[in-house]
Parts: sequence; structure tokens; C-alpha cells
Amino acid sequence: MSTHNNSKRAVRLPLYIAITLCVGVFIGANMAGTSSTPTSSFVKSLNKFRQVLTHIENDYVDEVNSEELVESAITNMLEDLDPHTSYIPAKDLDLIQSRLDGNYEGIGIEFNIFKDTIHVVSPLSGGPSEKLGIRAGDKIVKVDGESVAGVGMTNQKVVELLRGPGGSEVTISIKRDGEDELIDYQIERDVIPQYSVDVSYMVDDEIGYIKVARFANSTYLEFKEALLKLKDQGMKKLVIDLTGNPGGYLNRAVQIADELLGDRQMIVYTDGKEKRYSEMHYSGDPGDFEEGSLVIMVDEGSASASEIVAGAVQDHDRGLIVGRRSFGKGLVQMPIDLIDGSELRLTISRYYTPSGRSIQKTYSGGNLDEYYREAYERYQNGEVYSSDSIKVNDSLEFKTDKGRVVYGGGGITPDIFVPLDTAYNTKYLNRLFSTNSLQEYTLRFAQENRASLEEMGFEKFRADFQISESMLNDLVSVADENKVKYNESEYNRSKKLLKQLTKAYIARGIWDNDGFYPIFNEQDEIFQQAIKMMDEADKIVRR
Repeated sequence: MSTHNNSKRAVRLPLYIAITLCVGVFIGANMAGTSSTPTSSFVKSLNKFRQVLTHIENDYVDEVNSEELVESAITNMLEDLDPHTSYIPAKDLDLIQSRLDGNYEGIGIEFNIFKDTIHVVSPLSGGPSEKLGIRAGDKIVKVDGESVAGVGMTNQKVVELLRGPGGSEVTISIKRDGEDELIDYQIERDVIPQYSVDVSYMVDDEIGYIKVARFANSTYLEFKEALLKLKDQGMKKLVIDLTGNPGGYLNRAVQIADELLGDRQMIVYTDGKEKRYSEMHYSGDPGDFEEGSLVIMVDEGSASASEIVAGAVQDHDRGLIVGRRSFGKGLVQMPIDLIDGSELRLTISRYYTPSGRSIQKTYSGGNLDEYYREAYERYQNGEVYSSDSIKVNDSLEFKTDKGRVVYGGGGITPDIFVPLDTAYNTKYLNRLFSTNSLQEYTLRFAQENRASLEEMGFEKFRADFQISESMLNDLVSVADENKVKYNESEYNRSKKLLKQLTKAYIARGIWDNDGFYPIFNEQDEIFQQAIKMMDEADKIVRR
């Protein structure tokens, strides 16, 4: 099944930002071990810790769990380092790692929980569930004979129940509309691919669009496939959407940047305490989009590997960066396997853009709350609404290849700032999302009208389909059932945006992301500005 559910972010709303703690920039290889000789102070400290732990185990008045004590000690120790060095217990590692590996083993569904019941949003293409005939809109009420409806099921628990080794079996009982009896499916789990390129499509006859959600193992191949597909369709200009992308593998960011830059241009370099962690990465073989207008979309949720791509494009004047200031993560982690199956992700270097910028924002060891709060404070201090509120450090001034001034520290400042549009945003709209009311209504509508919508086809749906007043009334009724109090003034203020989002989510229910994003982007302020700036991006390249 999918490691993400259908409540994922799809609209940029105030006081919401996609920040993923466990995804940053990673080197691919596990290079556990060190060439350094331990100092005498290190050995002394290690012996002291062993001595304390031994005395607790042998002499403490109550029984203790030594494993829990060590886990607590590790966690507290790492908090004094930097915000991105982390420890992942063995029980959590598979789920976290699967988002970077690009696949996992399970039954292959995307799900959401409505009214304490698991709803199948979509069986994943080629997965075991699709092959057996499980449909969007089916409700999972039992797993291996145990009820999972009305028992306070969580997303994490659903993942634990339905995931498992390939070849293992699980039986689920489905309640399907129009069927009186439950339908039992015995499903053999299999490897399920996860895609990190959400969508690619032609905006018009010349402009292509690629949405990259994260930098996983498979991202470069997905990106390359999307790029070649768009070129075959006549693409001459490209928008790459990195908004909300928290990062991932450094080498995948390097490979994608290599497709955009000319030969032997620096993409990024790293600097660590050990020489083996200091590397320079350059573009190599001719890329598939080294010429043509290029715009990169970023926002406050774009971090690490996303900032590597954006920084390289900006420093070499290859295109324009459009949106809002990125997150500001310039540290590289190395995954180290520990003896019990857990993992240490240790910061081993800082990375720098080609002009020499470090985009890592300031932090004080151990103060994680303050570090991550900074992104939320951009809403409070007005930065997301006005470029005048962006604070740059004049002492960290750098120049691009063609002499444009850029700044280090605190993320990538876009060439073209796009303020957050709050004209149609209200608390009522936010509640429709936070209670899954919009998702619940649109999934049901798509399921009930699937045959007619599929016959209509996406292009006609996009051009002609209108969200009626009766549809909105039905949505309000669903929200009321979910205890969302109706607010007429806020409803009227949000109505235009609500219609657009309702249409986009219905399209997702029928045509997945290929239907969702072309409609969603019609109201996305960063996307709209990116399209407007294509000619300006071309001028940057030709100067």
C-alpha cells in the first residue's frame, strides 16, 4: 500500500507547511566506520557511560529496561548536535526508508480514513489489489478476520496491518456499495513501486511541467522518462515544480541538475571534517534540456536536494527561480546501520552551491522547536506575503556567473517572489481539509459517477464540467456530518477556490494526478507566475 494517504497536501494554506524531519540530503552509500584514532578523552567518556549503565543494570533499586535507557541516551545526545542528525529505531526504519528506496512490499492501495472507516482511494497500477479487482470507494472493514472499522484506526496502524514481506498473504473484507455481503479478498503481498515524480504534462504547445515530490532512488529515471516524453510532445520550455519537496538523495539531485546544465559546470560541493566527505560534483555528459527556457518553482517547504538543484540553476543563470524562500537545509547526512537494525543518520558535511553559498539557516544545538518554528514564523512576520520582509545577510553576498547578486544563509531566495494568496482562504475551508470532508465528498462523487466521467474524458471534463450549487450543498452536508460548523460568510469568500479544488479532487478520483494537477494549477499562484516568466527566463540564459 502507499506510504502516503490521500490527505496529503494539495493546497497551500496559511499556517501549514510540509516539513519532513526524516528526509534531507543523504549520500547513498553506508560508510560506517572511521579512519580516525579515538582520543583518550573519548575512550574515557565511553568507559564512564558503560560504567554508569552497568551500575544501573546491576544495582538500581527497581527493574529497568536497559534498551530503553540507551535509546533515550542516544536521542538526547544527538539533540545537542544539529537539527538533522537523527536516530531511527529499527521498528520505524522500514517505513521511513521506503520513501527513499522508491518501493515497498504490501497490497498496493492508496487509502484514507473517513468516519473511522478505511476507504480505498485508488488501487495502485499493477499492484496485487488492482489485479484482484479491488476498486476505488471500497471500504475495508476487516483484516484477517479482525474488525478495523469503528475502532479508532490510525494511518500508521493501517500501514502496519497491510504491509508485509513479498509472498506473504493477508485477507481483507470489503464492503462495496450495491453489495449486501462483505467480499473477502486473499491478497499475496508484492513489491509496490512508489513514484516521486507526481505528474508531467504539456501546459500548452511549448511549455512542459514536471512535479517532483522528493528525491528517491528512482527519481532520476522517472524525471528522465518524463523529460523525454515531453520533448517528444514538442516541449521547448520547462517548469520544474519543487514546492513542498523535502529533499532526499544528493546524487539524484546532481543527476537531475546535470540534465539542465552545460558540460563541466559545478553543481554542488561538500566540505566535511574528513577528506572523504569533501567532494565536488560537476555536470558531465550532454543533458536532455541544456537549452530552452527553464523555471524552477520553490517555496518554504522546498529543502536540501531541492535547494541543490535550484541553487545550481540560479548560480549558473540557467533559468529563473520563482516562488518563495526555500527552507534552508545545507547539511549532508550519512546513514549508518547499527547492530540492532536501527540507523544513525549522521551529519558529515555541509554543501555549497557553485558560487560558494551555504544555504543552511542558523541553528543552535538541541533547540529543534526553534529551528523548525522559523518556517512557521514566516507567516507571522509577513515574509510569505511580501518580499520586503525577507531578511538577507549582506555579509553573505555572492555573484552568479553573469554577475547577479545572490545571498547565502537561510535558503534560496527566488529571483521572482510570489506572495501567498489568501484572498479566498478561510478557517472554514481549512476545516474542510483537516476533517477530510472535501476528500470524502469528492471520492464518493467520483465513484458514483465514474462511468459517465470516464466516457466524458479528461479534456472535456476540464473544459466544460462545472461544480453546481447542489454539489456544493452536498459537500456542506458531508462537512456538517463531520462536525464542521457552517459559516456562510467564510463559505462565500472561499466559494470560487472551493469549486476549483472540488473539481480537481474529483478529477484525481478518476484520472489520478494526471487529472488533478492540470486543474489544481489553474489556481496555484506560483505556477501561474512561473508560466508568465518563461520569456524572462529565456532572456537570463541569452544575456
